[in-house]
Amino acid sequence: MAFSSTLLQGKTVLITGAGKGIGRACALLAHGCGAKVIAVARTEADLQALQSQCSDNFEYWLGDVQDPQLHARIAQLEILHGLINNAGLNRVAPMSEQSDDNIDAVLNINIRAAYKVAQAAIEPMRKAGSASMVHMSSQMGFVGSPGRTLYCMSKHAIEGLTKAMAVELAQDGIRVNSVAPTFIKTPMTEPMLQDPEFAAMVMNNIPLQRLGTVDDVANACIFLLSGLANTTTGSCLKVDGGWTAH
Repeated sequence: MAFSSTLLQGKTVLITGAGKGIGRACALLAHGCGAKVIAVARTEADLQALQSQCSDNFEYWLGDVQDPQLHARIAQLEILHGLINNAGLNRVAPMSEQSDDNIDAVLNINIRAAYKVAQAAIEPMRKAGSASMVHMSSQMGFVGSPGRTLYCMSKHAIEGLTKAMAVELAQDGIRVNSVAPTFIKTPMTEPMLQDPEFAAMVMNNIPLQRLGTVDDVANACIFLLSGLANTTTGSCLKVDGGWTAH
């Protein structure tokens, strides 16, 4: 099963955290659907490997989503039709043990940087006349979980940001939605999923009894970027196997 190779033809799409995992899958799928892709990540080797799988209509930017220079570069784009605001991190520990460094790291990347990237994208998206932003949320943006106070807080914030932006930017033809995955096997989650007790807890909370894949999440993101979701804004597409339906 696949989307049309012309689904995003003529569109420019920027993806943060594109070097690995979900971001990489989104970049490959957007490119396969005809978009010009701008892939942003901090590790050049990852971006070069991604570039080797794409032909033309692809460029990469080496940069940190916290960097004001990156925000300025996004704001200066002539036009932007799609943004997948994907970069993020997690720091797992009981709340009583979370350090100031962990608090700052999660809030700065997952909330402040996501906000600044989205803010920078507004003007080039207005020029497009019709555009779509997708924020990477999580099932943890709807529920709580032990050891994940920082991550849950940050993703609940992303859900609020998504709704507020959708209302504010509708008059500019900019749709804003989120995608909320369950645990997906990525470089960030793989070490956690190697713990048998943790893996059992995860599967016990997923009615479908299977983990999602990066391609499952990429499919949801590309759908929301495309005209197939032309009247969808302020919503979350959950790719969680039923976790939040409990």
